[in-house]
Formats: sequence, structure tokens, C-alpha cells
Amino acid sequence: MNIDQVLAQMRVMSAQASESAGNDFGELLKQSIDHVNSAQKEASALRSAFETGEGDMDLAQVMIAAQKSSLSFEAMVQVRNKLVEAYKDVMNMPI
Repeated sequence: MNIDQVLAQMRVMSAQASESAGNDFGELLKQSIDHVNSAQKEASALRSAFETGEGDMDLAQVMIAAQKSSLSFEAMVQVRNKLVEAYKDVMNMPI
């Protein structure tokens, strides 16, 4: 096997990996944000339904939904903080 062939294969594989990795991370981040948003909307809807007496809601369901929403939001904030910290570290690297 020729070294030029190996290098060419490595370049092709590297290009494919970088293209798919960028799309996957962005899509994963978008899905996570959408999940947090839907959890908050669900908790808000349950809270409103409980306050108005609509449906067969009990306080435990409302509180569990609110805590799930709060926990997912806090986790999203921590991910954001880590991303900002990593960005700052990269930007402060000497060239």
C-alpha cells in the first residue's frame, strides 16, 4: 500500500467526520432545547389546569411536572455555561 493512498483516505475520512460531527452536535443541542421548552410548556399547562379545576389533576402531578421542568432547565443552563467556558478557553489560547 502506498503512503499517498493512505493519506488520501485519511483526508477523505477526516472531511466526512467533521461534516457529520458539526451537524449532529447542532441537532442534538436543538433537540435538547426543544425538550426543555416542551417540559416547561407541559408544566405550565398542568399548573393552569390545576388552578382552574379543569380535568382530573392532583397536586402531586403538577409538582412533579414543575420539578422535571426546573431540573431540565437547570441542566440546560449548566451545559450553556460549560460551552461558554470552553469557547473562552479556546479564544484565549495563544496562536
